[in-house]
Amino acid sequence: MAASASSSSLNSKTLHPEPTALPAVVDQVALARLYGEPLFKLPQDLYIPPDALEVFLEAFEGPLDLLLYLIRKQNFNILDIPMVGVTRQYLAYVDEIRSRNLELAAEYLLMAAMLIEIKSRMLLPTRAPEPGQEPEDPRAELVRRLLEYEKIKLAAQQIGEWPQAGRDFLKAQVVIEQSLQPRFPDVSIAELQEAWADILRRAKLVQRHQITREELSVREVMSHVLKRLQGRRFTTFDELFTPEKGVPLLVVTFVALLELAKEALVEVTQAEAFAPIYLRLAYTPA
Repeated sequence: MAASASSSSLNSKTLHPEPTALPAVVDQVALARLYGEPLFKLPQDLYIPPDALEVFLEAFEGPLDLLLYLIRKQNFNILDIPMVGVTRQYLAYVDEIRSRNLELAAEYLLMAAMLIEIKSRMLLPTRAPEPGQEPEDPRAELVRRLLEYEKIKLAAQQIGEWPQAGRDFLKAQVVIEQSLQPRFPDVSIAELQEAWADILRRAKLVQRHQITREELSVREVMSHVLKRLQGRRFTTFDELFTPEKGVPLLVVTFVALLELAKEALVEVTQAEAFAPIYLRLAYTPA
């Protein structure tokens, strides 16, 4: 059962003593301090609230916890609960807490109503059970709830006894300076081959076409053609072109021949249609 008691408590917000002269101090020890000033005796108008201090000898977490306490304390068989005695003790506790905390007593009153209902059903005559069935016990549902609650409560107590970090032990933390030379893992030849094969596969997926700019001068090619024609009577058209040097040089060479023919520095002749084309200088070099 839970009991409550009241004791005096000094609250600076409720103290408003009139200013009086301090008495003679013998032991130089003050009872308390009020607004920073020493207090050597209790004021006459001290107000102590009724619920200034309450001491609960037994604390229960709910109606099932209280009911289980009453049964286990008196060594009752939970499968054969004496409803009269348990209900009387339960109602006595509910009357005690209802006078102080009506909101808290509401949950307990619901269980009290259930106990009274079970007690009333046990006083009424029961119907004869059908063949092969046991007679219905009004306490069966209550017993089932009590057994489940007790199982969960014991499991919670066992978990609470386990060591917990911050309560029973602290984690050790040590700072270690890494002053040693780092050791890297060994790599085998097979792993290098796989890494190289992976790079080749990725390289094939990326194709690039780089365009370079080649600067060619028509005037330089014109001078080069004139040098090649010097000292020759005739030169075939094909001899002036070198396909292995690329298409850009072929185009520039052809343009250079056209400029030379335009400026009358080179003669382009052909004996008949579809005959070879010949080139020669149109002037005599000095």
